[in-house]
Order: sequence, then structure tokens, then C-alpha cells
Amino acid sequence: MYSRKTGFTPLEIPAQLRTGTSAAVFLNGFTLVEVLVASTIGTFIALVAVATLRTVTASSEMVDYNINAAAEVRFAANMIARDLVNLYRDENIENTKFIGTVEVSGQDSISYLVFYTLSRARARIGQPEGDIYEVEYCLVKDEEKSALMRRLWPNPNEEAEPGGILTIIAEDIDVFEVRFFDGEEWSHEWPEEMEVLPQLVEVTIVGKLPDRGEPTMESFVVNFVRSAVGAAGTLESGEGEGGGEESSGESSSGTRSG
Repeated sequence: MYSRKTGFTPLEIPAQLRTGTSAAVFLNGFTLVEVLVASTIGTFIALVAVATLRTVTASSEMVDYNINAAAEVRFAANMIARDLVNLYRDENIENTKFIGTVEVSGQDSISYLVFYTLSRARARIGQPEGDIYEVEYCLVKDEEKSALMRRLWPNPNEEAEPGGILTIIAEDIDVFEVRFFDGEEWSHEWPEEMEVLPQLVEVTIVGKLPDRGEPTMESFVVNFVRSAVGAAGTLESGEGEGGGEESSGESSSGTRSG
């Protein structure tokens, strides 16, 4: 620097330069290439993480859907089997109602099952009811949804229009099929004119096909012949022990297999 007294002040030269050696000067930081590479790697990791999260979420939702669908189908199958096992039988076959019909709607065949069943559970609270109920099962479909319906009619009266309480017991059901075995062959209908009960009743319930995997299916067979034999034995035993009132409630118990 310049000074009036001393003139120019010599520059302070580092010792390395005064001794004739050279030294490189480094600046701390990242180059543009390093920043671009790091950004690319970070973006790739984020995309992989998001894709993995979506896959896990979709798999979890699918598992939950399958579990719920299986639970609904199993619940419906158990309810129908219980009502069939508790089928009401009367010495006069005309008082024992059991009807199975098929209605063709477009390309679908819809099964209807109507019969009398015994139950101690009240359908309506605070209203008089007996222990004989008319129950009906059918599948109701529209363009978007399908549901397996149950109609329970306390104190059924043949002279009145069919009524009762209508409830949904399972949703997203694709197939509800009932077959009847008369001892020689299977059929899909058991008309009201039949004077005997079928020997076997097979019920099949299939849920809708999910996006991935197989649909949920439940199938079981109720043996009415074995039920009648067991009921007769129970009734005789109850009469011998003075328990006829108690045994009459068990007269419709049967065997469920399948």
C-alpha cells in the first residue's frame, strides 16, 4: 500500500511462497454434479418408498376385504344351517312348510327357500310371539350391489299375506344356490305340492370375485333323515323320563355336515 512517509508498503507474502513452495487452496462445498447426483438418488429412494407403501396399503386393504367377506359368508351359512336344523315338523305334513323355488332373471337363477323353523329368540321385543317362525332366504341383486336377505315372520298365518322382518345377513354375494336330494337325484326346486321333506338339503354361498384371489365360498349339507331319527329317539327318551315338554323343543335338531 502507498504511504506519504514510507512510500509503498511491501505485500506480506506467505512463508510457503517466500520459500519457493506452492500450496493449493481448497474451498468447502459441493459441485453442481454432486448436487444433481444426490438429488437423483434421493428422488429414486422416495419413489421406491412411496410405491412400497402403496403396495403394502393395497395388500392390507385386500386382506381386510377378504376377511370381512369370509366372515359375512360364514355368518350367513351358519344362520341358514341353524334354521334348517331347527325345521318345524308336524305329524300332519300339511302343517310342515318347506318350499324351494328358482326364479330365472336374465342370465341369473335366483333360489328362494321358505320354511317353518323353531326359535326361542324373539324377533320383536315386547310383542307376543310363539316359537314357530316362517323364514325365507333369497338373493337380491341390482346393477351395483347384491345382498342375501332373510325374512323372519313371527306367528305366521297362511290366510294372510307373507310379512315379517326383512334383514340383510350378507352383502356382495354372487351365488346363493339350494339343492334338494329326494333319495335318488338332486334337484334345484322343491315345490309346495311335495308331501314329504327332502332327505338332504345342500346350500352354497359364494361371494363376489375380488380384484385378486379367489372368491369366498361356504357349502354345507343338512341331513333331514338323520334329524328325524334323532328327534324320534329324543322324544321317546323324553317321554320315558317325564320330560316330554323339554324334548319337544329338540325335535327339530339335526346334523350339519360339509
